[in-house]
Amino acid sequence: MKKYRVNVNGTAYEIELEELTGDMPAASAPAPAAAPASVPGADSDAARGERVTAPMPGTIVSVNVKPGDMATRGQVLMILEAMKMENEILSPRDGKILSVNTTKGATVQSGTLLCVIDRRS
Repeated sequence: MKKYRVNVNGTAYEIELEELTGDMPAASAPAPAAAPASVPGADSDAARGERVTAPMPGTIVSVNVKPGDMATRGQVLMILEAMKMENEILSPRDGKILSVNTTKGATVQSGTLLCVIDRRS
């Protein structure tokens, strides 16, 4: 089970989602996710930085940062469209963007690595 906090019309809700596994009928199987191109050094960046992951499946409609940029806590890093709604992916901390692991138009799943922010900043 994973816990998420969502805000709907100014009211915060805490929800738990359970990941289902096993064989699913072909008609209801989700389309495969488009994997972003491999980024050199991404593994080492993830080891020394804070990982920002997708909170839900969707499509990246905007990437507002690039490696080397300085981000501030609460800054919009990218926008994820899910269920016809645009969701802002915010920076959890101040720091330098070590890597951006997705691109505009990419389809991502819940938990997909989107970017890494330096922990030391």
